[in-house]
Amino acid sequence: MKIICIGRNYTEHISELKNEKPGEPVIFQKPDTAVLLKKQPFFIPDFSENVQYEVEVLVKIKKVGKHIQQKFAHKYYDKLGLGIDFTARDLQQRLKEKGLPWEKAKAFDGAAVIGEKWMDKKEIKDINNLNFSLMKNNETAQTGNTSLMLWKIDELIAYVSTFFTLKIGDVIFTGTPAGVGKVEANDRLTGFIEHEEIFSIQIK
Repeated sequence: MKIICIGRNYTEHISELKNEKPGEPVIFQKPDTAVLLKKQPFFIPDFSENVQYEVEVLVKIKKVGKHIQQKFAHKYYDKLGLGIDFTARDLQQRLKEKGLPWEKAKAFDGAAVIGEKWMDKKEIKDINNLNFSLMKNNETAQTGNTSLMLWKIDELIAYVSTFFTLKIGDVIFTGTPAGVGKVEANDRLTGFIEHEEIFSIQIK
């Protein structure tokens, strides 16, 4: 399983991190060892003083594809989910300042939360107008809607498949909206698509 992540796909999030708006999707990957194990808490790593949550809509690939045309992209997935792209922001910033890759800040063990619950695409009225949110300790931390993506899901699948063969079970993280923030020990993060709870994890 590959975990393919899209960065800078929401304008307000680009602004809050003072990044430049990209001319094409920003892609990075996480290894399967980054997936937080089911029923396990997220342990803040010792190498960071500022681990931040980024809630994202997920797409699960259901068949092999390469050089997928956008008009056919909808045939390559039938389930949407929700997850968190944990980011060691302080480490990422140091690496970016040196012009170095920042996988260490994004791809460490446990840095990818994949909600256990997946929604059938057929049950979603409009995947390009889908509300999602993250609650931190029962207070709203992030809210987003897929209509605000710079590149929509089918565009992302077509673009990503230009570079990487997509395989059954691969997961695409489609980017995070504004509102990212630091996690602290004893926090609880709960993710929703519309009003349906998709995951809930404890921070240690």
